[in-house]
Amino acid sequence: MTRTGAIRRTEDTGYSGDRTSSQFSLQALVAEARAQQQNGIAERIVDAMASDSRKRRSVARPQSYHVPLELSEMLVELKADRRLKDLILSPEVSTEVQEFISEYADMALLRSHGLEPRHKVLLVGPPGTGKTSLAEVLAHELRMPFYVVRYDGLIGSFLGETATRLRKLTDFVASQRCVVFFDEFDTVGKERGDTQETGEIKRVVSSLLLQMDSIPTNCVIVCATNHPELLDRAVWRRFELRVDVPLPGSQEISQWFNRLRKDFGAAIASVEKEFVSTLNGMNFSDIEAFTLDVRRKIVLSRGKLAADQALAEGLAKLRQKRSTPGETDHSRQTDNKDPSKRRRIKADKRPPEGPLPEGTLI
Repeated sequence: MTRTGAIRRTEDTGYSGDRTSSQFSLQALVAEARAQQQNGIAERIVDAMASDSRKRRSVARPQSYHVPLELSEMLVELKADRRLKDLILSPEVSTEVQEFISEYADMALLRSHGLEPRHKVLLVGPPGTGKTSLAEVLAHELRMPFYVVRYDGLIGSFLGETATRLRKLTDFVASQRCVVFFDEFDTVGKERGDTQETGEIKRVVSSLLLQMDSIPTNCVIVCATNHPELLDRAVWRRFELRVDVPLPGSQEISQWFNRLRKDFGAAIASVEKEFVSTLNGMNFSDIEAFTLDVRRKIVLSRGKLAADQALAEGLAKLRQKRSTPGETDHSRQTDNKDPSKRRRIKADKRPPEGPLPEGTLI
C-alpha cells in the first residue's frame, strides 16, 4: 500500500489492531515524511491522529456534550438502548405505555385538533420492578436523548440554592426534545404539610410545581417513586399519566422463563413450574440476579453441569435461604405473593383528602 493510501485509510476509519503499535507506526511515517520534506503529508497524518484521539476521549467521557457545563453535576445523559419488546410488563402497563408512545407518533394529528400529547409520567411501584428501565424505553422508542437527574448535584445546603439549581435545570430541558428522569421523586416532591420538613423543602416543592407547569410537550418528564404516600398532594395533578408498576406475577415470570428456554433449549422445560412458584413474589432485579448466577455456574462448569440441573440446584438453594428463620428478603417482607395485598395506584386515583396549609400552591 502506498503512503498516500495509508494516510487516506487512517483518515477514513482510524487505525485498528494494537493501538500502541499503530501509533508508533504513524509517528514513524510522520518523521519519514518530514525528513523527505513532504510536510503536507506529515501534517495530514498528525491531523488524523489528533482526530482519532478526540474520538476516543469523547467515547470515554460519561457526560454528554449536549449538557451545559454548569449543569453537568446535576444532569447526566445516558444512552437509551432498551426497547419496549426487551421488557416484560403486565398487560395493563404495556397497553398504557404503547398508547403514550403512539401519541407522539401522531402528534401532528393531535395538534391539528388543538391537542397536545401527554408528557408528564409518574411511575409507582416497589424497588426492582423496572421503573428506570421503563423510562429508558420511553426515550428509546420516542428517539429522544435520555437525561437523568442527579440529586447529589441538585440539592444544595444553602437557603434557596436547590430552587435556583432546579430552575436552571428545567430552563435547559424545556428547550430540548428529550426525556428527563427523576428517580426517587419523593426526594424533591415531598408533602409540604409534613411538620417534620423544613421550610426550605417546602419552597423547593413550590418551585418544582411552577417549573413543571412551564415545561412544554417537547420535553417528557418521567418520575419514579417507591413511596407515593410521601408525595405532595399538589404534585399528583401535574402528571397526566400515572402508572402502577407492580411486582411480576406468575404470567410475567413464565415469560422470563421462556426467554431462558431460548438460550438453554427445551431441556429446562421440566423445571418451569418450580421456577415460577419459587420466584413468585420476587422483583425483576432479584430474578435477573438469580438467572445470571445460574448462567455463571453453567459456564464455569465447562460443560459438566446441565442447564436444568443448574436451575434445579439454584432454586433449591433459594428456597432454603428464604425459609431460614430471620430471613430479611425483600419479597418476604412485602408479602407480595398475594395479589390482593399489592398496592395498586390507579390512573384516576386522587391524593389523600384534607386541607392544605394556607398559601399552598396547587
